Amino acid sequence: MLRIIRQLLMVPEVALLARRTPRDPAVAWEGYWRGIRATGTQGEVLWDTDIGPEAEQYATSMQATMDFALPVLDVGCGNGRWTRWLAPRFPAAVGVDVAESAVQRARQEADGEHTISFRTLDLTRPGTGHMLHEEYGDMNVFVRGVFHVLRGPQREHLARNLHSVAGRHGRVLLTETNYRGSPLSYMQSLGATPGSIPLPLRKAIGGIPVPGRFGPEERRAAFPEAAWQMVADGPVTIQAVPMGGNATTGIPGYFATMKAR
Repeated sequence: MLRIIRQLLMVPEVALLARRTPRDPAVAWEGYWRGIRATGTQGEVLWDTDIGPEAEQYATSMQATMDFALPVLDVGCGNGRWTRWLAPRFPAAVGVDVAESAVQRARQEADGEHTISFRTLDLTRPGTGHMLHEEYGDMNVFVRGVFHVLRGPQREHLARNLHSVAGRHGRVLLTETNYRGSPLSYMQSLGATPGSIPLPLRKAIGGIPVPGRFGPEERRAAFPEAAWQMVADGPVTIQAVPMGGNATTGIPGYFATMKAR
């Protein structure tokens, strides 16, 4: 009961923060990344932390399913931390993000990495997948934490574009948060209390589209069996930056590796 009362006491502050988020997702993401001053474990980006423990969960599936002679596309790359992790495994790594400010930061943080490139691109726009395929041919695709902040039509458009990008030989590995509690209990698990919301979480609530959940049911809707073949899937733990107190740094998640039919 006390937990529920504390959730209710957070409602006014959360609602006030959420009202600041622009309705246009592209505008929201640009504003969010433009306002970021520090990344990494002690930074302001909720999901930008030490990737070692989380990356180990994906490495085995990638090794078993992906053609490492193909380039890799990192969708929603943000500041490029995962693009930099992918790059040594593939001949080329391309990070794309809808926010130009994210792409600029990614280029700065990847300074000297010659096999990596970044560009501003909205892959929920029809035709962008075909454009990338014309340029690179079949690609492997890595998507972390993108689908759960998209709504139905955007998810469908992104999945269709990834179908074009992967072609016959590429594989798509997506990993998403899949917290099944209420949004307020999710915030509590990340350290929010009445009158005290950690800065990384505060920036997310007040700056980006409201997150949802993305598990097997949502994946089946976005990636229909007529167009996609499942290769592997299962639960994972998504890592968040440490926020002190009783906050968790591990968020329940879901991953799936697929190939286009």
